[in-house]
Amino acid sequence: MSQFEPGKLINLSRLVHRVVAPNAGMMTGPGTNTYLIGNEEIAVIDPGPADPIHIDAIISAAESLNGTIKWVLCTHTHPDHSPGATPLCERTKAKAYGQVAPAEGMSQDQSFKPDHNWQDLEVLETDSFKIKAVYTPGHASNHWCYLLQNEAMLFTGDHIMNGSTVVIAPPDGNMSDYLNSLEKLKSEAIEHIAPGHGDLINTPLEVIEGTIQHRLMREDKTVQKLAEIQPANLDQLVKEVYDEVPIFLHELAKYSLTAHLDKLASDGKAEKIDDTWQLTSLSSSN
Repeated sequence: MSQFEPGKLINLSRLVHRVVAPNAGMMTGPGTNTYLIGNEEIAVIDPGPADPIHIDAIISAAESLNGTIKWVLCTHTHPDHSPGATPLCERTKAKAYGQVAPAEGMSQDQSFKPDHNWQDLEVLETDSFKIKAVYTPGHASNHWCYLLQNEAMLFTGDHIMNGSTVVIAPPDGNMSDYLNSLEKLKSEAIEHIAPGHGDLINTPLEVIEGTIQHRLMREDKTVQKLAEIQPANLDQLVKEVYDEVPIFLHELAKYSLTAHLDKLASDGKAEKIDDTWQLTSLSSSN
């Protein structure tokens, strides 16, 4: 049996269990990971899409653990992570925790209505586990990571994924926030990362720092290419800044490129005039 066969319960540790949603694809990898935390009183992290088959699988998984779903925690409100919260809570009487969807931004789940809105670093404590909510905006303005303190395992939603970088799509996505959120995680006691897509990561600090350095590399490359071809529009820039990335992914890469350019603009290093970008005198003098 594949570790990522949709609907199958995989026990990852004493407290952590995974069920993968049947929504595999280019953006979701093998599918959205839904995690069940605990064995008697259970917290579900990211119930995924509102797919009746997946909701049935989550409930069946809890029953096989002889547990009751009491809490549903969403990392953010993109449509592959939170829409399952409403039907799951309706069927189990669980309480939803998270943050409402922003009014603007691509593909937001406006149906998500949490019973509880997190405060940063707030802890959900039960008789068998403690989960700390860590506010990590960047991929989405309402993104949260969840640290299972008992096992030093961080559930990262789309903040960190296994095997690929995360798309930062303005206006809701913000590159400065994303980098700051990655830095913030370095102060937490983390031994494992449980991403929203892909398998467990057991070198958390190396991956966090590597993600930061990858983004800074892309920012430096954006500045370098702008200096060579400015003024330039997105179509021109993406071919240069993402020249090692297959062309069929360039439309997707434009989102993160825009986020890098927005960060450079907020740092006073670049400016947009009509549909083209150029460096400012501040950046040119560095």
